[in-house]
Amino acid sequence: MVLDQKNFTKYLNRHEIDVAVKGVAEKLNRDYEGKKVVLVCVLKGAYVFCADLMRQLTIDVDVEFVRLSSYGRALRSSGTVTILKDINADIRDKHVLIVEEIIDSGRTLRFLFDRLKASNPASVEIVTLLDKKAKRVTDVPVKYVGREIEDQFLVGYGLDLEEKSRNLADIYYLKYPN
Repeated sequence: MVLDQKNFTKYLNRHEIDVAVKGVAEKLNRDYEGKKVVLVCVLKGAYVFCADLMRQLTIDVDVEFVRLSSYGRALRSSGTVTILKDINADIRDKHVLIVEEIIDSGRTLRFLFDRLKASNPASVEIVTLLDKKAKRVTDVPVKYVGREIEDQFLVGYGLDLEEKSRNLADIYYLKYPN
């Protein structure tokens, strides 16, 4: 999808994204050295970040995917979390890293964190590329953050607007949300 330049402005270029991903990977490599980790990638948005992150990791990792919904086709969260695809692995006694591309209200992530924690893993931590703390309405223990950002609606690098623009290498913000 080609963005309408009247409505979208570049927020982060590919180099800035790569620097943030590498920074997160370095922390994970240090903190989980010698341990096996299960990455739980939150679909659809986090798959691009998760793929880039995995390639930077030197630790032993498995990957699982979960798909949750709280937005539907809207720009704002409905507040109700629906599981569309659950993980397949037994995570008991394993180190789990939830990989998310962006954290807004925290409701969806809190739901997932609590759900995974109930499976008795050795640990559960949250990894995000972008953290929008100003939008937080629910406390979530985010340990690994690529970058803290302002309250903007973003597209590109896995982030979408009505399922469009995920393929863009850079991240753009919407100047005038509908």
